[in-house]
Parts: sequence; C-alpha cells; structure tokens
Amino acid sequence: MDPFDSRQADELATLLALFAHGSFAAAGRQLQRHPSLLSKRLSAMERRLGIRLVERTTRQLRFTDEGLRLVERLRHAASLISDAEREAAQGAVEVRGRLRLALPSSMGRLWLSPMLAKFALAFPQVTVETEYSERFVDLIGEGFDAAIRIGELSDSRLVARKLCDHQRILCAAPAYLERHGQPQSPAELGTHNCLGFTGLRSYPQWHLYRGSELQTVKVQGSMQSNDNEALLGVARAGVGIIAGGDWMMKKDLDCGNLQRVLPEWQLDSDAGVYLVRPGARFNTAATTAFKQWIERQFANGAPWR
Repeated sequence: MDPFDSRQADELATLLALFAHGSFAAAGRQLQRHPSLLSKRLSAMERRLGIRLVERTTRQLRFTDEGLRLVERLRHAASLISDAEREAAQGAVEVRGRLRLALPSSMGRLWLSPMLAKFALAFPQVTVETEYSERFVDLIGEGFDAAIRIGELSDSRLVARKLCDHQRILCAAPAYLERHGQPQSPAELGTHNCLGFTGLRSYPQWHLYRGSELQTVKVQGSMQSNDNEALLGVARAGVGIIAGGDWMMKKDLDCGNLQRVLPEWQLDSDAGVYLVRPGARFNTAATTAFKQWIERQFANGAPWR
C-alpha cells in the first residue's frame, strides 16, 4: 500500500472524517464531497483491506475494533506528518540547519575563514560547510547555498551582490627593488623578473589601468604557478615582482615585507568581490542570515583596506 497514492489518500481522509464527525453527511461537508462518494470510498477501502471497518445502520455508524485501531494509527501518522511539515517550515524562519558555501581558496583562508568563525558563534544552530577552491563551482548543479567570487560575473542565473571593489596591485620585496630598481612605467616591467600567475585570464599579459588609461605589457619571469599565494612567498624572498589582490598583499605591506610597485597603476579596472546565490525566492533562514551578516562585514568597505 502506498499511502500517498491519491485514491488511497482519499480513502484514509474519509475514514478520519467519519470518525471525527460521526456521519457521512457531516464528513461530506468537511471534505466538500457528496456523502454517497464517501460511502463508495469506505467500501473500496474495506474491500482492499479485506476487513470491515465501520458498521452502518440507517441511524448511526459504529467503528469495529479493527476500524478503531486503524483510526488510532492514522491519527498518529497524521500528527507525525504535521510535525514534519511544521519542522520544514520552521527551517525558513529559524536560523538553523546547513549552510553550504563555496569560497575562493586564498582569500578564504586569509580573510573569510576568521569571519566565518564569528558567524558560527553568532548562529550556533547553523552547520557551515565550506569548499575552498579557485574554480567557479556550479552553485545550482552542485547544491551550494552561496559563494564568494572574485572578478567578473558571467552566470546570469545567479543573484549577485557586490561586496566591494577588487584591486589587483603590483608589489616586490625591498631587497629586489634595491638590486633591480623601481620601474617607473608599465613598459619597464618587460625588463623585470615578473612572477607569473597562470590563473590570470590574460596571462602572460598584464593589463594595467591608471584611471581610463590602459597599457598592456607581456611579462616574463623565472617562476610561474597556478597558486598566487605560493608566488607570494617567492616575492617575499626577493625573487621578483608579483601581481595580486590587495587583500593578499595587505599584511606583507603593513610589516614591510613588500612594497608597492607602480602604485598609481592596477590590474583589472572593473573587478569586484561578490556574494552570489542560486536565487532569492526559496532561501533558507541560514542563507538569509549569512547574506545579511556578510554584507555588514563589508558595510564600511573591504576589511583589509
């Protein structure tokens, strides 16, 4: 027996209505069905189960012992279903449940992970599951609730909220600049050892902007990697000039490990840091809470600036 088969569900509803109201007429008014139809449903149910559930007389209905036991079990089952629906609905208003996030690897480790620790303390009933990767995951296909993305957005199916601008700057260690000098223009980068981040869409070209002015330089160097955080360690050692997000350089700039190179210029004029979601209509309370919380973290600009 499949209790969710529409005909059998109608039979179960008929039996419960008869028990609650005591007659076909009253049960018919509740279910908005003619009493004769309810009588046919009850008969079909009894034939299917091979047992008498209700004794009918011209004046009253009397449930058999088997009918009473079945009603008791059905009422308990109805209560469980009601509780399950209520629990599911509460997931849309109570901040609890699972929150699955896709985060960029380097920024995630350096800046977002400490933020998420504070979120976890603020919402202890939310289980946060994070995937750190530089790839753009398919939020809808892979079942993510939200993601933080850096750069330009291309998936029109997503709901996006720009958290801040993204600035990719040039830096080098003081030791490197002492040996090779500070370049005075983008063109001079062609004679320097520029560390190559192969994950940059335009690599090996650097598109440098100063306001509306654009200069493109083809760079070369002694080290290349698809992990810019690894190149950061190489830059600290004085090997060459690195191009990377200001969020990645912030701590090294503050302590003097790195210095800005061509500080009036930056890569990628229109890039940003975005919160993206599959859609806004069926967000859980956990997703909505995270959206509002992360927006507050960036309300006064990027935390690393």
